[in-house]
Amino acid sequence: MNRTRLVFIGILALALGAFASALAYRMLQARTGSGQGAADDVVVATNNISVGARIQDKDVRVVRLPAEAIPQGSFRQKDGHVIGRGVVQPISAGDFVLTGKLAAENGGSGLASIVPPGMRAVSVRVNDFSSVSGFVQPGSRVDVLMTGSATGSGETQTITVLRNVAVLANGQKLDRSLLSSESQNSPVITLAVSPDDAAKLALAMNQGHLQLALRNPLDTGQAEVAAVGMHSLYQNGLPVVAPVHTKPKPAPTPVAQTPVPTAYPVEVIKGDKRDVTKLPD
Repeated sequence: MNRTRLVFIGILALALGAFASALAYRMLQARTGSGQGAADDVVVATNNISVGARIQDKDVRVVRLPAEAIPQGSFRQKDGHVIGRGVVQPISAGDFVLTGKLAAENGGSGLASIVPPGMRAVSVRVNDFSSVSGFVQPGSRVDVLMTGSATGSGETQTITVLRNVAVLANGQKLDRSLLSSESQNSPVITLAVSPDDAAKLALAMNQGHLQLALRNPLDTGQAEVAAVGMHSLYQNGLPVVAPVHTKPKPAPTPVAQTPVPTAYPVEVIKGDKRDVTKLPD
């Protein structure tokens, strides 16, 4: 192979290398440029925001992210659509602020903001036993049981008043994340119920003793449960109560009566007069 041919091959190799480098550079520039053009602003939380709180300016910030990484329902800027809104689901630091986690605009904050539309918040008084030892927390699902007796009936019964009811608050705690994993004893549990169920629950609170039954959140069954009475606890019928025998009272001691003395009539005649006198025996 002569010298001229070697030089030609070298020049051709350099040219092809330069062309490939230029092509790769242009492709990289095009990809980078398209990625920068698809970026957008989005609002994220700067700290943890609990349920019932009202979002303040210091709670959120705007960051720029690729458009494909931004979920639907996000906010693009900090304005009146974000600031001042109540939080209905906990938001962690760095999370996107989504419409589904906020109350309606002008919906306020606190307990009222987390009551679902068309529902009512009703509080019931409980103790350690009726609240499942304090493990009923915001977000739990419970059944409400009542033990009492109907008017005119002497038998005590337990009935299921409401089923699969959502718990809104444990005392004044609205956010489950603010509660520890241990039981939280509070004398009041607040439930989310329909208007009809609110009236039913108010009546049940005045008619008997309430008990909450904790449900698995995945168990959404609404099976009918019959009322349970004392006869349900005894397979062979209610126990027979033995009659109580009482000793008869002793008869009073008879009181001896003093006999009335017998009187004998005596006839006395004085002249033409006749008189009868009774003399004792």
